[in-house]
Amino acid sequence: MGNSVLKNNLNHSFYVIFYILFICIIGFTVIENAYSAQVVDRIVAIVNDDIITLYDLNQAFTPYANRIKALGYSADRERQMLFKIREDVLNQLIDQKIEDQEIKRFNIYISEKEIDNAIERIKETNFFTDEDIRSALATDGLTMEDYREKIREQILRSKLINIQVKSKIVITEEDIKAYYKNHQDVYSGKKKYYLRNIIMRVPSHATEKEKLKIKSKMEIVLDQLKAGQPFDKMAQLYSESPQASNGGDIGLFTLDQLSPVLQNVIKKTEPGNFTSIIDTDQGYQIFFVQKTVNTSGRSLKEVSSDIERKLYDEIINKKFKAWIEDLRKKSVIKIIK
Repeated sequence: MGNSVLKNNLNHSFYVIFYILFICIIGFTVIENAYSAQVVDRIVAIVNDDIITLYDLNQAFTPYANRIKALGYSADRERQMLFKIREDVLNQLIDQKIEDQEIKRFNIYISEKEIDNAIERIKETNFFTDEDIRSALATDGLTMEDYREKIREQILRSKLINIQVKSKIVITEEDIKAYYKNHQDVYSGKKKYYLRNIIMRVPSHATEKEKLKIKSKMEIVLDQLKAGQPFDKMAQLYSESPQASNGGDIGLFTLDQLSPVLQNVIKKTEPGNFTSIIDTDQGYQIFFVQKTVNTSGRSLKEVSSDIERKLYDEIINKKFKAWIEDLRKKSVIKIIK
């Protein structure tokens, strides 16, 4: 009887201990899972009354990170780039939250039909099919529903920018005239030089003695040119250029297409004359300026619409940055490390 009671007590104690251990294990597991969940998805930034979670940040950051990792940078360089891009992405998400809050404030709306039309335009412009889009999205771990939501956000933000930024940009005729006047190097006519050349190449490993020997040969050519030998004939005989068979004809060039060394020499050479021997990266060269051609410029009327578009793009970028910076200053932003 005593042994039976003791046995029952021991069994009861075993079950109690097992039950307590089971509860503890479950408790630790729940705590551990809760802690893991907290680590996996936590708040990384607060923007006024909205939050940005680690999940949001990782979703936006991962496609960029995957591309960086595929480029094969060194470990240190990759780490630096990933840190910088992560910071940039977080700032973009903060700007987007601010823009979303402004969209709500102005009650800006977009219909499903507008999203359909936008996707159709993207498909037509890029010759994409639905399958092409779905395949490209899958590469970044996105679905068509995710894509539609991104298109929705883009159109809403575009409407917001139209209201708050674009509608306030005014470009006057005076602005266009001033831009035209300040960019005459782009819109005025340019002088072009029709050139021929004779080249004797100098190997990169050539000694000074070998270079002098090559230059001596070129001096003989220069003497014959001075004696009246035709440049094209001398180019055919002595030039080590693919254009030698065409008499060294290399075509029309503006000065800004030539190296600084050649610019200084060519612009001082009158049409019908040749230069002295020039030591260039390719070897020793003599150039013949066959003729010069003045290309016609473009009038203000011809380029007015192009200038207006350029000014618009420049102004909108500045205005947008100023607008978003102003909104940032008015917002309560807290980044949680």
